[in-house]
Order: sequence, then C-alpha cells, then structure tokens
Amino acid sequence: MFSAPFELPSRTLHSGQKELKLDTPRLMGILNSTPDSFSDGSSFYKFDAALAQARKMITDGADWLDIGGESSGPESTDVSLDEELQRVVPLIQTIRAESDIWISVDTWKAEVARQSLEAGADAVNDVTALRGDAEMAKVIAEYQVPVILMFSKDSSARTTRVQSDYEDVLDTLKSFFRERLEFAESNGIHKSQIVLDPGMGLFISGKAKYSFEVIRSISELHEFDLPLLLGPSRKSFLAEVSPGRSLNFSERDIPCVAVSSIALWQGVSIIRFHAVEQGRLLIDTIKALKSGAAI
Repeated sequence: MFSAPFELPSRTLHSGQKELKLDTPRLMGILNSTPDSFSDGSSFYKFDAALAQARKMITDGADWLDIGGESSGPESTDVSLDEELQRVVPLIQTIRAESDIWISVDTWKAEVARQSLEAGADAVNDVTALRGDAEMAKVIAEYQVPVILMFSKDSSARTTRVQSDYEDVLDTLKSFFRERLEFAESNGIHKSQIVLDPGMGLFISGKAKYSFEVIRSISELHEFDLPLLLGPSRKSFLAEVSPGRSLNFSERDIPCVAVSSIALWQGVSIIRFHAVEQGRLLIDTIKALKSGAAI
C-alpha cells in the first residue's frame, strides 16, 4: 500500500513583479551553454543552438529554465568572467523578449548574477551555496530574488570524484543547510526566497549509495520548511543501476524519472531535467496519482 503523498504547502517565490506558486510541482529545464558540459558536451554551446533548445523546452512544458555558462564537472575548465557573460547574458535577453518563463542563471560569480538579473533572469542557482564569491549574497539581497542553495562536499564550483563517506549523510546535509541559511539570512536574504538542493551525484560523493540514501529520505529535509529542488538528471550515480553495464548519459533518463518520482511523492517542489518532455509527463503522472489517492 502506498504511503500518503506529501501535500505541498502554499509557497510562492517572488522576483520583481513576478511570482511562481509552488503548491504544485514545477519543472526546471537545464540549458548548458558550454563546450564541456558533462551530459551534452557542446550541443548548445553556440547561441542559435542554445536558443532553439530553450524554445523546445518551453514548448515541451518547462516552468523554469536554468541557464549556465560554466560547467561544474570534474573535468571542466575555468571560464573567465567575460566569457561566461558572453555565453549567458545575450541568451537570457533573447528568451526574456520572447517569453515570461522563469529563468535562473546557474553561476557562482556575483557579477554574472548581477548582469543576468539585469538582462531578465528571475533567480540565481549557486552550486557553491554562496561560498564561491563573497559578493554573491549582496547581489541576491540587493535584487531580492530567489536563490537556490546546493549542497556540495566541495567548497569550489568545480566538483571532484572524491569518494566521501558519511556516518549519516542526511545529518551532514542538515548541518550544511543550517549553516548556509544562517549565513544567507544574516546577509539580508529572506528565508522565503531560498530553495534547497541536496546536490546529488559527485556533489555528494563518488559513491552512488549516498545519493540514493538522500532520495529515499529526502522528506527529512522538510524540517527547514523550504521548497526542495532535486537535480538527478544524468548524474553519475545513475550510471551503474543496471548490473553489468554502465549507462551512457541519455540512458540515465529512465532511472532519473524513477528516482524523481519517489522524490516528488515525498514533497520535492522542483525537479531539474535535461529531458523536459519526460519531466512534464512525470509531473502530470504524479498529479494523477495524487488525485486518485485523494478520492
């Protein structure tokens, strides 16, 4: 017998005059305008290709686009400020001129965040959880926009393949988020504008078992009374789910749907997907299941 689904509370993110209600699950599409993305290489590195992908994700049902100009993978290279700005700002400006979809910029650099917000972005997704750039918290507070704080075992934007071990991985995440929330609020960021992301894959550990453990128990993070985002899409921990073979990036989409369904049932507010069409079908299915469970 299914346990009862977690019912999302009435929460709303605000950015300028816009708002995004989170009383229903939301779908974030991943758009990496980089030459070295771990999952899609340089597929959307060029402006025209990135714009076409953005339009496709909007058509496929994304509620939110997360646009990044620097890869955080362990084999990726550093990107200069000017290069990152060139990759993301014109893209954000063009999408904003065409659509009112929510846009976040995936960056740890305060100046990239500032110029992206000026270009029309609504939020900031910082994989360093405000640890990478001392000015980032000031930018978030100044613009009063939502920020996603992600757990990472590494303090820098570049993750590693270190196989970290945890006595209790959920306790480690909770301690991390308590400290980061205290830092954010002490720097003028309203708690109601914060989304928590447990990281997944190499951001937690090179050992896959810890990511699965977090997903199984992700409801424990509701103690923070904040929206939760899950981004398992094509991550390394999904590669070895099938005994005797290693799944390539696109083959990980089905395991991604499986683990995301468990997370959504436990009350995750936002799922972050490369394959947006699959993510939309998943959310619609979860809604149908919840509706049936309520009868």
